[in-house]
Parts: sequence; structure tokens; C-alpha cells
Amino acid sequence: MSNTVNNTLPASLKLKTGQIFHGTSFGAPVNTFGEAVFTTSLVGYPESMTDPSYTGQILVFTQPLIGNYGVPGQDKDEFGLYKYFESDGIQVEGIIVNDYATEYSHWTAVESLSEWCIRHNVPAISGVDTRALTQILRDQGSTLAQICVGEESTIDNISALEFPNPNEENLVAKVSTKVPITYNPKGELKIAVIDCGVKQNILRCLASRGACVTVLPYNYDFNAVADQFDGVFVSNGPGSPVACVETIKNLKAAIDHLKKPIFGICMGNLLLGMAAGLQVYKLPFGNRGHNQPALNVDTGLCYITSQNHGYALNDTCMPKSWKRLFVNANDGSNEGIQHESKPIFSVQFHPEAKGGPQDTVYLFEEFLKHVRAQKVENEGFHASISDLQTSTVAAFA
Repeated sequence: MSNTVNNTLPASLKLKTGQIFHGTSFGAPVNTFGEAVFTTSLVGYPESMTDPSYTGQILVFTQPLIGNYGVPGQDKDEFGLYKYFESDGIQVEGIIVNDYATEYSHWTAVESLSEWCIRHNVPAISGVDTRALTQILRDQGSTLAQICVGEESTIDNISALEFPNPNEENLVAKVSTKVPITYNPKGELKIAVIDCGVKQNILRCLASRGACVTVLPYNYDFNAVADQFDGVFVSNGPGSPVACVETIKNLKAAIDHLKKPIFGICMGNLLLGMAAGLQVYKLPFGNRGHNQPALNVDTGLCYITSQNHGYALNDTCMPKSWKRLFVNANDGSNEGIQHESKPIFSVQFHPEAKGGPQDTVYLFEEFLKHVRAQKVENEGFHASISDLQTSTVAAFA
């Protein structure tokens, strides 16, 4: 199918550090600012672009050809969740690609990537040497940048530009739900999801395993309604975790007093770690893509995981009663923590990866297993988090 939009305006990406990359616009003819970051994912641009964790960021795709399978429709599944997107709209500030496919073909496609970006007023640039750009972002770190479209983009003057830093805002507050929302109300297990920017597939992974999922605002005092749920999940989200003061306070109270399982992913790992007493730091260029190796420190098993984060926990000195659960095999950064005696754990990567590897999706089953044990059998937390993964590996041996 051919792309019906013919947008040939000049466009450029201007980095605060002085570098300028020129190309051609195939998105909305608007200027925008954000933090330029790159992803090494080979597929899944609709999912990545609708991931709330990318709020405030300009996304650079290292995969050269983007747009070749178009953009699917807003179909929903049996739980009322989007089948092909991670939220109800594009979350990135803009995208940068090497080669935009002007023709697309896929059985789910209803429009081109260009049409989708224009409809959501999101700028997009093609014709950029993304390999050179990624090397810059890798070497000097993620950088504030501007996308400029039109004649203004040809002016190579950066000194006059201002570069607002999205990480100085509370981006979690921007993307979190404002009111509680429930999915799969007939589910046997009641799970409270602290919404820091939760992805649709996370909710699906919980609901499809028998959970009634209630999505709560990021700063909601879930401890005050603890009798209404069986477990707590803390979601992914954008920006700096330091801004989520209320969430950290609520999690600290839950760790100390709530006798129910807690599971966190991505931002959830950072917030849980801060509630436990750890500090966070900003990674030079973050880990974003579908090919990040996470090593389980208990079993020595290594998994290829999907990731999207720019911050990490400083786990050089773990608080009392806490242990490392996973570590990144590339840069040694923290990939998960676990309480030694309570059913509380979290991971920095995305077990629900869509698209991406699903090697660690067993963690949802592990979480809900402990929720069921505490709810139905009134049992404590006796099993290691590695039990299920060990049996899973043995089944395929």
C-alpha cells in the first residue's frame, strides 16, 4: 500500500552539544524539544512510540528501515486493552530514522507511519545518519535536542536556542491516570496497579492470568484501602523517579506494614528500591531495546530482555533484608531487587515485552503465585523467586 502523504519539508535535529543532523520531514510540520535517546529494537515501533516511558523524549531508531509495516488500528482485546499499542496515543516528542518506508504492507495496517505522526501532531525526520547519531549519544550520553521543521531547520545556529529539560518535570504525573480504572472485574485476584505510566501489555499479562486489575494514580495512598486488594504492582514510567515523592512514601509504608506481595517493573524497580533505602543515578545513555542481557544472581542464568530506562539503582550497598536479584551483563547496572523474607521483588527490564523477548514473562506467574498463596492458603513467602524459572528451564532441557 502506498503512503498517500507527500511531505518533503526540510527538517533537522539539533543537539544541545552542538551537532546538527539534517533530513526530510515525514511527520507533523512542528518544532519540538526533548531528550534524544536511541533504541536498538528491530521491530515494534508502534509499541515503542506509544510507551508512556518515552514521554519527553525524541526517539532515534538504530534499525535503518522504519515504517515498512505501517500502523495498525485501535482494536481492543477482551479486557478493553489496546491490542497493538501501549497507550491511547503517541507518547514520544518526535522520531528520527535513517530510511522511512514510503510504502507499507501488513494485514493489521490501517495507515502509514507518516499519516499517524501527522494525525498526532508528532514530528518525524528521515534521511539522518542514525549510526553516527547513535555513536554520539553513546559516547557523550543522552542529550537535550530540538527537532526543527521547515526553512528554520536549515539555519545552523544553536547558541540562540533554549533546551528545556523534561527530566526536571514530574513526567509520571503527566501520564498517570487521574481516577481509578478497573479491568477484568471478575478476576479472582485483586491487584492494585500503581500507574506511573503503565503499558497496556502489563495490564494484559495480569488480567489474562486471572487478576482483576485496578489502575490507581501514582500518588494514590493504596495502603488506606489495603483490604480491597490482594497484591500491589508498581508500573513503568517516564522521567526521574526522584519526582515521585508520594509514591516512594506509600511504598515505604507498604514494605514496613503491608503483608501482601508487591511486584515492580522498570520505574517500579527504581521506586521500590528508593523506598527500601537505595539511591538512583542517571545512566549515560540508558538501556533501550530488545537485546539487553539480564543475569539472575541466584541461578547464574542469563536472559535477553526488553528495556527502556535512563536511570538505575545504586546497589553497591544493599539495605538490610534486601538482595540483588538481576544484574545487567553488559554494564553491571542493577536489574532487580528482592526482599529476603517478604514477597516483594522488582525488575528493571520488561517481562511483558511487546515487541521483544518473553523469556522472563514467568515473573508475572511467580508474583500471582505468591498472591494466591497468601490469599487462599494464607501461606508466607517461602519459595525463592528462582524456583519457577529453574523448573521452566528444566522442562526445556
